[in-house]
Amino acid sequence: MSFADLFPSPATSALVVLAAYLLGSLSGSLLLGRLRGVDIRTQGSGNAGGTNAFRTQGAKFALGVVLVDIGKGALAAWLGIRFAPVAVPLAVPTHGYLAAFAAVLGHVWPAWHGFRGGKGAATLVGALLVLWPWALAAIVPSWLLVVVLTGYVGLATVLAVLVLPLLAWWGGAEAPRLAFAVAAAALLVFTHRANLQRLAAGTELRFAQARLLHRLRRGG
Repeated sequence: MSFADLFPSPATSALVVLAAYLLGSLSGSLLLGRLRGVDIRTQGSGNAGGTNAFRTQGAKFALGVVLVDIGKGALAAWLGIRFAPVAVPLAVPTHGYLAAFAAVLGHVWPAWHGFRGGKGAATLVGALLVLWPWALAAIVPSWLLVVVLTGYVGLATVLAVLVLPLLAWWGGAEAPRLAFAVAAAALLVFTHRANLQRLAAGTELRFAQARLLHRLRRGG
């Protein structure tokens, strides 16, 4: 008996999305932080994401956090495709995008961690690795460029994710991909709203080590 035999198609769709959300709720920084006896939501910026993990716990810890968060995004997207029922109006790729978005929502508002999570960027990257890998060829260089030029990670993430809807539109994407691109971009702009507010107020923190342009000017 297969998975599809156990559950009717609409129930399967709901279970796939729910499973993706619960998987996304497994926060890398909070799970690894428990092993270290820390909750990074009480340190630094208070965000349960890779950037705050790096600032407060160091590079090795942050690398583990990012790998967990990317991995769960990729796994959620794969599960959405693998277990998508075929006898429903929603196509298989649509289930992948729904599962991916649910995983990002889970990261931002994790059921296992009091609905206080991270900002969703790494989980989104993991999902894109499975669903839309060539988009990363534009997003990652955009992110790196802004970080190197300005040192502002939050600004870099916002500008990079805004490339997604442009890519979908320029590439003539079908409705599910376009909707996912717009929804993901809107969500990450929302989760980075405090960064944008601090940036406007001139109080946003920089990664000084990554600000190559400033270092070259000083060196000159």
